[in-house]
This record gives sequence, structure tokens and C-alpha cells, in this order.
Amino acid sequence: MNSFALNALLLLQAIARSWRNPTFRAGLVLAIALLLSGTVFYRSVEGWSWVDALYFSATTMSTVGLGDLSPQTDFGKLFTVVYIFVGVGVFVALFAQFARAMLNVQQEDE
Repeated sequence: MNSFALNALLLLQAIARSWRNPTFRAGLVLAIALLLSGTVFYRSVEGWSWVDALYFSATTMSTVGLGDLSPQTDFGKLFTVVYIFVGVGVFVALFAQFARAMLNVQQEDE
């Protein structure tokens, strides 16, 4: 339990440190906008519920891709291809900033 608390504290410090960086804030806003746009797209084009659309958008952008949902329309499939490449790029940049901030926190503690 102590290691979980320590990791949670390090994550919170990394988020606070990252928040001061305008690039991180822009990336976070972009990631949220992509998640919302994907949710609205899948809701309107594929006819999924809001929860299913959000779930699929999050699993697709995070590269988890569980496969329990998949687009059935050609337009939905083409959108998903573009959505994967854009979403993965944004999330990699966002998590790279998290990693840099976490490493900086650990280095300052030593």
C-alpha cells in the first residue's frame, strides 16, 4: 500500500509540474477535444450509446483496442484509421511529458 501511495504522490507531482508547461496544457486540451470529437462521431455515425462511443474512443486512442466494439460503416472505419494515428500521436506526446516530469521530480528528491 505504501508503494501505491508513493506512486500516486509522484504522479500528482508530475501532473502539477506538467501543468505549468504550456505545451502540456495544449496537449491535454487537444487530447480531451479528440476524445470528445470521437465520442460525438461514433454516437452520430455508428449510432452507439454515449458510453459505448466514449469507451471505444478511449480504448482506440490509448491503443488498447479490445475489439468488443467496431465500426460497421465504411465512413466509421475510415475515420477510425485517421483517429488512431492522430490520437496515438497526441497521447504519446502527453505521456512523454508526464514521464519527463516524473523523472524530474525523482531527480530533485535525490
